[in-house]
Amino acid sequence: MLGLQTIPSRKIYRSMKPALVALVALLAGLATPGSARVFDPSSFTLDNGLQVVVISNKRAPIVTHMIWYKVGAADEAPGESGLAHFLEHVMFKGTKSLAPGEFSQIIADNGGQENAFTSWDFTAYYQTVAADRLEIVMRHEADRMSNLVLTDEIVLPEREVVREERRSRIDNNPAAQLGEIIRASLYLNHPYRIPIIGWDHEISALNTENALAFYRRWYVPNNAVLVVAGDVEPEAVRALAEKYYGPIPERAVPQRQRPTEPPQNAARRVILESPRVREPSLSISYIAPSHRTAGNGEGYALQVLTEILGGGATSRLYSRLVVEQGLAASAGSGYSGNSFDTSSFDFYASPRQGVTLEAVEAAVRAEIEALLRDGVSDDEVAAAKKRLRADAIFARDALGTAPNVIGRALASGRTLEDVETWPELVSAVTVDAVNAAARAVLRDTNSVTGLLKPEPSS
Repeated sequence: MLGLQTIPSRKIYRSMKPALVALVALLAGLATPGSARVFDPSSFTLDNGLQVVVISNKRAPIVTHMIWYKVGAADEAPGESGLAHFLEHVMFKGTKSLAPGEFSQIIADNGGQENAFTSWDFTAYYQTVAADRLEIVMRHEADRMSNLVLTDEIVLPEREVVREERRSRIDNNPAAQLGEIIRASLYLNHPYRIPIIGWDHEISALNTENALAFYRRWYVPNNAVLVVAGDVEPEAVRALAEKYYGPIPERAVPQRQRPTEPPQNAARRVILESPRVREPSLSISYIAPSHRTAGNGEGYALQVLTEILGGGATSRLYSRLVVEQGLAASAGSGYSGNSFDTSSFDFYASPRQGVTLEAVEAAVRAEIEALLRDGVSDDEVAAAKKRLRADAIFARDALGTAPNVIGRALASGRTLEDVETWPELVSAVTVDAVNAAARAVLRDTNSVTGLLKPEPSS
């Protein structure tokens, strides 16, 4: 519920492990102090505006190819919620040269894997194949950038697939239902308040014309980023990109016009009770700046803060609520600064058996009050920054980390320089900066408290 940023559409959704979510969030950039290079990417831009990023990783003879479009659920017109995600579904339905599902079959026949996901700020499509099959992938991904073919016979049945996906993942899941209401309460005006998958009554009205109009408006090379990582050389990728993506003409893309948030003047509280709830839970979410919207490095200070509060078994919340007080089965915090616009800083906890949700909430609020009153210490900040850098070093080993981190950053209005100089920026975070960020963000009027409870017995 907290930190769900993307919807993978073509497989059964499985939530990322909290540690991995936090790791992807913190990797707004990576490096070791003084090196200013982490993934050591090469980058160039084609004549049609497509930005291409190449990360050579020779650990295995495989390659990941990802195309990121700078458009997501927050760019939909009013009344068309779920359209970005719906288009992601029908992008697999064929082109002028490929029958519906044929691209996927080609990937499978070549021993590869593929998927796609939608966020509020971007939509991404990816394949992982043997390195010598990269050309096959690039040829067909470029094909569907400009030659998608949609008809009612293809689109309308897929719309029902999306509606069923919503029923199974949201409508039948109390935690997901509460998560929707929390976001709708946290953002008073911004489209981040609308679920990525959309509201069912609006999904049911989407059609072929909607999907094609959205595709033609946003799916152009000058609104996309291609990231290729693995056993490749930049020169070879450039040649393939120019061959397959290069001929696609650029087109004018509308500017993102999103409403901004007004001042928030009252704390909100939402409660969902359901007979399906077996484990009650608490969340407290605060409006927070993203890296793109923050000033004076506030986003990096918030990353250090969430590491202090919720970064594993030695964090404040876990050690005090779970280990010392024995009140919670789990407790932590989260912050992702990768949004194009505003973000959120979140606390979460679940009571241990025999402990009331009210007792856990009181304990979480006591920790927040202590933080705001006493602040964090020099030792806590130093240890948090050390852990973040250690996690970053290990993250380089996974082939999928670099294209995900870089793609998310570039599709959300940030730069490769932001990505590569992360340690310098996080190393510059001071105790005063962390305390100032906490006091600026953790204000009751900026918050929504969510309580998930079992339905009381009659």
